[in-house]
This record gives sequence, C-alpha cells and structure tokens, in this order.
Amino acid sequence: MSEQDLQFDHQLDFYQQMRDNIRKWVEGKGVNYKFADYLLTAPDLFHLLCKLAIDKDVPVNEKAKLAGAIVYFISPIDLIPEAVSGPIGYIDDVVMAALVLNGVINKTNPEIVRRHWAGDKDILGLIQQILQVADEMVGTGLWEKIRKGFGIEV
Repeated sequence: MSEQDLQFDHQLDFYQQMRDNIRKWVEGKGVNYKFADYLLTAPDLFHLLCKLAIDKDVPVNEKAKLAGAIVYFISPIDLIPEAVSGPIGYIDDVVMAALVLNGVINKTNPEIVRRHWAGDKDILGLIQQILQVADEMVGTGLWEKIRKGFGIEV
C-alpha cells in the first residue's frame, strides 16, 4: 500500500482516530478529568448521528440537524477546537450531539435511536445526563451558543 493510500485510509477512519485519541488522553493527562466518562462516549455518539442521518424513519428536518452535528464533529473550527485543546475539545461536540439526539427522540420513536446505539450505557439516560451537566461541561456562554446555533430548546 502506498503512502498516499495509507494517508487516505487514516483520514477515512475519523471514528477510530477519535476513539484512540480520547482513550489515550483519558488514560494519561485526563485521568482526573471530571467529565471523562462523557468524553469517552464521543465516538459512539458520532456513530449514532451518522446512522440516524441515513435512517428512513427519521424525519428530514431532524436529518438536517443530525448532518449539522456531524459536520460540527468533523470540523476543525468549533467552539472548543480539538487542534488547540486536544481530545478535551470533543466535549462541546458531545453536548451538541446530545442536544440534537434529544430532539430526534422527541420527534420520533425512541426505539429508532436505541437500535443504532453501539455504546454500553442506556442512550436515553445518557442524553439526559449530558444535558443536565452541559452548562457545567462547556460553560454557560458556550452552552447558549450551541443551543441557539441549532435553534433547540431543552
């Protein structure tokens, strides 16, 4: 395999890169990070957003929000950029995902969300837990920007 092919494969596997980077950080520098458990759910939340975005049972307007949350995860430019803050920068992505997923759950059958969830925890409970501590996780100002950016009330 050429170096270009290896580089392409590396770029395609955003999910695995995110999982590895977060796990290494949590096991090292972030070992005492208060929200490490939520941060570790970031790759599974990203996977869930992608699966729901192509699910025929999800309304189109919710798919648009899901697509926005996916772009937010991938974009190097967001409220807490990973390039500057390292894996802890995914914490705003986790909050964004929970906010959008909460909307999907409220507009569809929650079983649609459950059937695509690959994580260990109960997804419905996890979303509620994240939303309850979101303000503390990212700060009041950022939480408001995230919420208003997607036009979502909690």
